[in-house]
Amino acid sequence: MRILFSFVGGAGHFLPLTPIARAARAAGHDVALSAGPRMVDTVRRAGFEVLDNGAADAPTPERRERLPLAPLDEARERRVVTDMFVRKAGPDRAARLLTQAAEWRPDLIVCDEVDYGAMIAAERLGIPHATVVVLAAGSFVQDGYVAEAIDEVRAEFGLPPDGGLAMLGRHLVLEPVPPGFRDPAFPLPATGHAIRPAETMPPIAEGGDRPLIYFTLGTEFNIESGDLFERVLAGLRDLPADLVMTVGRHLDPAVFGPQPAHVRIERFVPQDELLPRCDLVVSHGGSGSVLGAVAHGLPMLVAPMGADQPDNAVRVAALGLGRVLDAETVTPERAAAEAAAVLAGPGCRDTARALRAGWAALPGPAAAVRLLESIA
Repeated sequence: MRILFSFVGGAGHFLPLTPIARAARAAGHDVALSAGPRMVDTVRRAGFEVLDNGAADAPTPERRERLPLAPLDEARERRVVTDMFVRKAGPDRAARLLTQAAEWRPDLIVCDEVDYGAMIAAERLGIPHATVVVLAAGSFVQDGYVAEAIDEVRAEFGLPPDGGLAMLGRHLVLEPVPPGFRDPAFPLPATGHAIRPAETMPPIAEGGDRPLIYFTLGTEFNIESGDLFERVLAGLRDLPADLVMTVGRHLDPAVFGPQPAHVRIERFVPQDELLPRCDLVVSHGGSGSVLGAVAHGLPMLVAPMGADQPDNAVRVAALGLGRVLDAETVTPERAAAEAAAVLAGPGCRDTARALRAGWAALPGPAAAVRLLESIA
């Protein structure tokens, strides 16, 4: 079987697909990836064939300046999804995949849950598609506000109105999210299957004699964070704990000035290397950061800034996995006090480990491949 994996956006949309793509390849299927220009090199470094996307990655200068932190605005975030992921990326992705499919001839398309153009392309091709959940709380795009825009793009490609979000779950939905984390108000469709993120779950974090805190604002929102890095850093570095802060490739760690010996600031550190030694994850609440913490049984603090982060923060608080900071108003003292409170007791850590245990009991990527085979 020939399986074309597709995603729109950055690493947070690519990484949830990779274990399934690797498992499909291990099962003997032909696998290729379709990605936007800026992610082509990343996909190739991960060891996958990338179909010609009609554009080369152009070198871009390092952006060292940051944008001011904008107040949380649900209407603005909905406009971003509707305008960027549906009306702009949707037609582009659909046309590109139709061109790629004419040469590569896939039997099945597997895409991330907001790669609407890939779903439209699959329907035009008359082949099934599977969507992979990348928004952990499951609520960000599920209440229908994108439906009208999706139907506009469908019409461009000669498809009838879809009646809302029906195409998202028409054949198969794979959800690499721990059971119970998804907002119960937005359950998986009948075609949905929860899976664990890997055949072998990451190790439970053990920590060391001195607590280790990992602080990140992700790969997209790090340059839209105003002075949030500085405020949280000023609080966390005063705790009796080691601190690793990652700021992304666009920011120079030197702009944060000299730090004490127990503080390390880097552009990037692989989570899989760091999280097994951690005691606390402090983040913006992006799905990748939240799920990475749960996968290692770690408590967290989250300071949501936009996208699906507020939805994830609600679930973190509701489940007792950690605490929520107000990104606009949090002071160094508040950040330190909340971190100290989470570190002081076992409650959040025990909850994270229990959620991880339920996740580890689910079928893995190999089982997901058998589901793909069943719909093809």
